[in-house]
This record gives sequence, C-alpha cells and structure tokens, in this order.
Amino acid sequence: MARKGTGFFDARGHFFKSPEEATVSDLASILGKIGDGESLAPGIACTLLDRRGEIERLFAEHDAMMADYQPVGVGKIARLAPRLS
Repeated sequence: MARKGTGFFDARGHFFKSPEEATVSDLASILGKIGDGESLAPGIACTLLDRRGEIERLFAEHDAMMADYQPVGVGKIARLAPRLS
C-alpha cells in the first residue's frame, strides 16, 4: 500500500530523509572534492553544520573587523594611466 512521507532535496534535486542530510550534500558540493581518493568534503560539511553557531559568530566578528579596516597605504597609491600601443 502507498504511504505518505516527507522528503528533503538538495540543490541538485537529490532526495534525502532529513534536512541535515540535504544541507550536508549542498555544503559538500560547494566545497568540491577535497583530498586524494574519496573526498573529505562530506565529513567537513558535517563538521561545518555541527559547528554552525561558532562559525557564524566567527564570520560576524570578521565582518565587524572588516567594516573599519583600511589597508596600509590606501590612498597613497597612484593609478597608472594605460599605455597606448
């Protein structure tokens, strides 16, 4: 007999039983192949999802630092005019 169920899909349209599995699949595809042989990306993707709060906090701190950051020498570099050949 047919049954009703809930499924989750990653960006490529692959079916997963949980939202975590679908998200890990998407993260792994963003990371691409890592390492020789079997890719380490799925394991790294799981770690990223598990430590999401810490990672989001780190990126928020990074964004705050970058908001006021001015590289040394900015404004002192003169742009060269393009040479005509």
